[in-house]
Amino acid sequence: MFLKTTLSPLLMAFFASAIAVASAQDPEVRLGGEIPAEVDTVYERGLAYLARTQGEDGTWRSRSEHGITGICLMAFLASGEDPNYGAHRHRIKAALRAIIEGQERDTGFIPNSMYHHGFAMLALAEAYGAVDEATLWDGNEAAGVRQSIATTLEKAIELAVNAQKANRWGGWRYSPTSTDADTSVTGSVLMGLLACRNAGLTVPESTIGDALKYLQRNTASSGFVAYSGGIGGGGESMARSAVATLVYAVGHQRESEEFKSALAHISERLDHRETAHTHYFYYYMAQALFQGNPEAWDRWNRSHAAMLSEQQAPDGSFPGSYGEAYGTAMSLLSLALNYRFLPIYERF
Repeated sequence: MFLKTTLSPLLMAFFASAIAVASAQDPEVRLGGEIPAEVDTVYERGLAYLARTQGEDGTWRSRSEHGITGICLMAFLASGEDPNYGAHRHRIKAALRAIIEGQERDTGFIPNSMYHHGFAMLALAEAYGAVDEATLWDGNEAAGVRQSIATTLEKAIELAVNAQKANRWGGWRYSPTSTDADTSVTGSVLMGLLACRNAGLTVPESTIGDALKYLQRNTASSGFVAYSGGIGGGGESMARSAVATLVYAVGHQRESEEFKSALAHISERLDHRETAHTHYFYYYMAQALFQGNPEAWDRWNRSHAAMLSEQQAPDGSFPGSYGEAYGTAMSLLSLALNYRFLPIYERF
């Protein structure tokens, strides 16, 4: 639907690689059924809104919130938009430049919190290999800011690894220097690292393993996932159970009791609606069900697409906790599993 332009040779090779990996999966599971009728319309209107509201500097909302820029960037990539020849190529490359320029060169941190660092890593990893970097920079940037996506990711990985080493819990919190941790931030950073590993970059196995162990210690046999401080901390949250389900699946922990309990917890509550951080919940619930329970995802996805069609504003946006760009991009990404263009959206 979205692949309306001729694909670049680089992107054709990128998709061919993804298809080769996917070919080992059951065709019905891999390709899925018919896409709900509402998905294309909601996605097109949402992308149009994001295209209109991107800043001249390539960001959405502000330059200090690069995770939001990363989420918006992924919404374009997840539609199948060719980043080299597609209609939105200039917006995609502007967003990439903004994230790269925003990284602290001496530390590798992508501000303004480890949440943003994690989502920015994820977005860059999904773009890595699909973007022709020979045309990434437009010549208008300040001297010394040019940097490859790979170098940016290597620095970001190093920052995350070192931050975890200084954290006695084995996870992450808002600051790279935090000594406490929570499952929400840890999930976002870990997904960024898993995407980097999936893209062929080196991520220490001990880093992945320690983060998974932290999440496992916070996952109860009921599927409840604590916010921090062990079982029972932070109150009930289906979003956290979805986060844990997703990272266990992508982190190759499907045989663990924690994965099975968290997946059962969310699969039995498909009608659940979070009253706080709803778009965050949509984003993780979609991926968790898609990875863990395809039949449940199919049922949830059809209901979810119809609901988003009703909720979408006339201008194509979705109001969110952190602004319309955030709410819109997270809503679109919760539908993007229908297209499955991002490497991280392959079933692991």
